Amino acid sequence: MPPAGTNGTGGTNGTPGTGTPGAVAPKSGPKSFASFFDRSKLRTEKGLIVVHFQDDKYYFEIPNALMNKDFLTVTRYVRMTPGAGVYGGEQANENVLRFEKGPENKVFLRTVLNVVASPDSTKPIYQAVRNSNVDPIVAAFDIKAFNRDTTGVVIDVTDFFKGDNQVVSLSANTKRQFGLASIASDRSYIETIRSFNDNTEIRTSKTFTSVPSSGGFGQPAAGPASLPAARTAGVVTIETNTSFIRLPDVPMKRRAFDPRVGFFADQISEFADTAQRASTETFIARWRLEPKPEDVEKYKRGELVEPKKPIIYYIDPATPDKWKPYLIAGINDWQVAFEKAGFKNAIIGKEWPKDSTMSLEAANYSAIRYLASDISNAYGPNVHDPRSGEIFESHIGWYHNVMKLLQNWYFIQAAAVDPGARKMVFDDQLMGDLVRFVSSHEVGHTLGLRHNMGSSSFTPVEKLRDKEWVEKNGHTVSIMDYARFNYVAQPGDNISRKGLYPRIGEYDMWAIEWGYRWTDKSEEEDRKESNKLIIDRLSKNPKLWFGGEGRGNDPRAQTEDLSDNAMKASDYGVKNLKYVVKNLPEWTKEEGDRFENLSEMYGAVLSQFNRYANHVARNIGGVEQTYKSIEQAGDVYAPTPKAKQREAVNWLQGQVFTTPSWLLDKNILNKIAEPVNNNVNTLQTNVLSSVLSASRLARMIEASERFGSTNYSALELIADLKAGIFSELRTGSATDMYRRNLQKAYVERVIALLPTDAAATPSASPVPVINTKNTDVPSIARGHLTELLAEVRSAINRTNDKVSKYHLMDIAQRIDQTLNPK
Repeated sequence: MPPAGTNGTGGTNGTPGTGTPGAVAPKSGPKSFASFFDRSKLRTEKGLIVVHFQDDKYYFEIPNALMNKDFLTVTRYVRMTPGAGVYGGEQANENVLRFEKGPENKVFLRTVLNVVASPDSTKPIYQAVRNSNVDPIVAAFDIKAFNRDTTGVVIDVTDFFKGDNQVVSLSANTKRQFGLASIASDRSYIETIRSFNDNTEIRTSKTFTSVPSSGGFGQPAAGPASLPAARTAGVVTIETNTSFIRLPDVPMKRRAFDPRVGFFADQISEFADTAQRASTETFIARWRLEPKPEDVEKYKRGELVEPKKPIIYYIDPATPDKWKPYLIAGINDWQVAFEKAGFKNAIIGKEWPKDSTMSLEAANYSAIRYLASDISNAYGPNVHDPRSGEIFESHIGWYHNVMKLLQNWYFIQAAAVDPGARKMVFDDQLMGDLVRFVSSHEVGHTLGLRHNMGSSSFTPVEKLRDKEWVEKNGHTVSIMDYARFNYVAQPGDNISRKGLYPRIGEYDMWAIEWGYRWTDKSEEEDRKESNKLIIDRLSKNPKLWFGGEGRGNDPRAQTEDLSDNAMKASDYGVKNLKYVVKNLPEWTKEEGDRFENLSEMYGAVLSQFNRYANHVARNIGGVEQTYKSIEQAGDVYAPTPKAKQREAVNWLQGQVFTTPSWLLDKNILNKIAEPVNNNVNTLQTNVLSSVLSASRLARMIEASERFGSTNYSALELIADLKAGIFSELRTGSATDMYRRNLQKAYVERVIALLPTDAAATPSASPVPVINTKNTDVPSIARGHLTELLAEVRSAINRTNDKVSKYHLMDIAQRIDQTLNPK
């Protein structure tokens, strides 16, 4: 490769090369700014990156000062092809990119894959880190000219941005998902490039070829055929916007992640000459909130001050006007939490300015984007500096049909106590309040907060029926919980909506205080101070416990549950569901409706009852996890109390495994379903399968070994389940169809616990399967089946009902064939 400054043919500029003898090589290489651009045609826009436009080409002017500096690039959809399931405003890609000078008058663009840090670039360890990591070069640009004062270079970026370059376009996975092939360059172009002080925005229109795969005769095509444009035109056009944001030369001071407070986190590897090993530094994601220089002393004295730069969220102008005030209120609800961190007016919701030149896709504005979609959801992401966790912006996705989800939730959980919920279309005030609650929840995510599914577990169940208490304190201490609405409140409690809605609570205020309090101390001093603060607060107020996302085995941290006792809370919930079912035909009436409303809301009742059952079941074999540092007394892991586990089994026996006849309302079923749709049995079987899962039993066996007789054992669970589900064996009484189906499901579930050749073969499933072959699980299952077989055979002759007798004979044969295969 020739050195920089040569013409690439073996000779230097203006000297003979290796071509025709005696010929002078043409002058090549970068030109001066004045000779390259025609001032009469040139358009220039100054900003983070100076952008020049001439003769349908775009040029970046990269000053030397920006070489080897990190840029965060965020690509969003502006307009998306129909049927893709993503919408304008949603994020498509994110990368860290870096310009650097290369040989032969080139500028390279690298993507930074591994974010590593070394405290001091003058130390040998810094060079070792650089030697061990090389980031890929994703593009190379010829230097076309020097800038006016020769302190930078000019490169042509037209083809780079209009082409299919992954780091500023769609990822390979996304293109596979949508069935996109090569880019059609004649139908792809740059719409605009705008540059501002802190960001440069590139908007493009890209067209991709897409050949839909064909399905069989009479069958729909698969894969990309789901995109109408692919079927109709063979191409798909997508409009995107890519934001370039320069990452700060000095990253924001990091706050070390602590699992006792629920923040999203990032991490980097750190190397130091003085350390004996590399460290992984994990830190939280948060906005940069700092007091103004003139207010620092006031802040330190504990006075509320306004931040140097507040957090501002705009409302998408496409949002229906009547919901805008509620979305803004949901944003501003967080102001009280930031006051705990010492800042007033720290977060502000605003309408999008009219006749504004601002861009909703730009990465220097945060917004709630209103997405015209039938998806029933909303989500709150953020874009942050991977080196420090500093959040730069957020585009909250607000799907139109989230209101349908809210209507279903509130109808099912609150209609028993709120007459306003007893209809299929809520009035604007009620729906607006529900929109406000979801707005607050999603904004919380964009502030860095994770779900806290354990927040509701510190509310005593009876307090949820105490009008004065619950209206003052709320039914959960965190809006980041999936606590939804107060389904425990009963019709006679006279609790207003104030005691039914979620709100910013004690935990939320604590989390914002911990994450956003400002300090001028070092990161290590801040880490120690944070630990002391957490210990102090949790010791004084256990309700500030962070329970996590609800994915583990801790029954205190569950989605959509309430109170400190799932069994008692679910009893109240079932009472309300019975009241709702009784009135469902009347409350779902709408002119011309062909019982679609009734069917939908009955399904929602089944789903809610299923939630109650699973909330209860989580207590069986439950293991409570409470993160602690070494300064705190007590264990991190402890079993759910034995009495509570047995209470859970008794609840399931009474509410689920005993046929829930209140769900079998013929006035409803005869209008919405054929007799073959046995949803109640499906629910019963699913709950039973969960309770008798191999993983749960294995965990209970291990827990009994560790915690001793204080733990509810697997043997006790099996005995209690059998006593309830097969109670007819003792009495000889007839069993109804639901009980017969449940008993068969029970036997099949226990049989499934026995090892088979298939079970011993490693599964190809990405979900890990617990191999219990060489544990006590199959031993207990085999012994239990042997005892059950004897009891069933004994009961057959005492049973007079013919169908029940046949049923027992069938069960006996299934067990016998399993234990004594031919």
